[in-house]
Amino acid sequence: MMRRIAVLDAPTNLGLRPPTPTSVPGCAKAPGALRDHDLLARLRARDAGCVTPPRYDPGDWRPGDGVCHAREIADYSLALAERLGSIIDRGEFPVVLGGDCSVLLGSALAMHRLGEAVGGRIGLVFVDGHSDFRHPGNASYVGAAAGEDLALVTGRGQADLAALEGRRPYFRDIDVVVLGIRAQDEYRLDLQAAGITTRPVPALRAEGAARTAQWAHEQLADCAGYWVHIDVDVLDPAVMPAVDAPDPGGIAFAELEILLAGLVDTPHCLGVELTVFDPDYDPDGSYAAEIVNTVVAGLAPVTAPEAVPPRLLSPRPTPAPRRAAPADRVERSAGVERLDAGRPGGVNGLDAVGLVGVDGSGGGMADAGRDGEVEAEQSGIPGPAYAEPSGVAAVIAVAVEREPVGPPASAGPGLLRRTSPPAEDSSGSNSASEKGVDLHKADTA
Repeated sequence: MMRRIAVLDAPTNLGLRPPTPTSVPGCAKAPGALRDHDLLARLRARDAGCVTPPRYDPGDWRPGDGVCHAREIADYSLALAERLGSIIDRGEFPVVLGGDCSVLLGSALAMHRLGEAVGGRIGLVFVDGHSDFRHPGNASYVGAAAGEDLALVTGRGQADLAALEGRRPYFRDIDVVVLGIRAQDEYRLDLQAAGITTRPVPALRAEGAARTAQWAHEQLADCAGYWVHIDVDVLDPAVMPAVDAPDPGGIAFAELEILLAGLVDTPHCLGVELTVFDPDYDPDGSYAAEIVNTVVAGLAPVTAPEAVPPRLLSPRPTPAPRRAAPADRVERSAGVERLDAGRPGGVNGLDAVGLVGVDGSGGGMADAGRDGEVEAEQSGIPGPAYAEPSGVAAVIAVAVEREPVGPPASAGPGLLRRTSPPAEDSSGSNSASEKGVDLHKADTA
């Protein structure tokens, strides 16, 4: 059973500075340019339409006003998260065509909603030529959300972007893997200090793209699934100059294809977004054609007939013991093996999340959630959570019937789009008037 792709356009350019005082960034044209090369037909994808962004207009923005277009980006992120929730509710694999890197905020919000819905954590594989980790804590200015998106989705920066619906952070630092940044990235030491795992281009090349993808899987083994962000400026400008901030030392198209194929060739991968291609720098369409060829080949594992449908699996929980549990036993039911030790530290409820549990419930995470709760601070999301594994071997629940990813079967449609937020902790929020002097994605000032 192949995984059905749904292509969603997100042609926002709100996160970039204007190329000239009288022009606007051209990346808003990217989805159309890629579609012109038969991307949807070659992917055999459903057309999920377009989330139309607000008008690009910096207006009277001045340095010191915080992130430019903040209100518009916030509104757009909410709309994009809704549409992604609809796609995931249908059991489809979303491919988002940006737009600048600020589209990550909408994707991150959708993933946080999903994580809350299933009681687990969703991770992020961030493939980008730049760390996009500028924030008020490490820079004298902010201004362009496309150069600050990783900082914002990990909870750094002004609350009107970093804490939509009171959710902060959308991704925990330990649930983020950064691939493809340049060896001398300005914020590489900040990433290290935060505990964010990175593999810059030299290490990626030394290990190989295929092994790097497998390594990224392993780093996120405790997550229920993960989202993939790809900024095409991860490519070297010798082969991809049509971006807003080209930076030497990137990878080749063939390496990106292999990396993408390795990242999506697992049911844990929930979707992909593609950002920052600027057709204004591609007058004959040759770079658009190269991108489409790479994306089609890289997503081949998703569309293959033998592909495993996406699903969220329990990230090795360690719940409290159940009452009156008998001695060690092994149950076999509906093709799923579960080890139930019946004592503290035992492994319980390891059915695949998004599937009906073998006992007719909504899945293993729901079962484990009834056994006990861990403080929300341990999981980074409100509601039922799970402690980090403590001496528990990984147990993967494999069901005979492969079903699409989604919320627990008992939850009903629309679960991912609910908007009742947890209470916002204002103690760590930053003012919307944080300093800013540049609207460019890259730190060029």
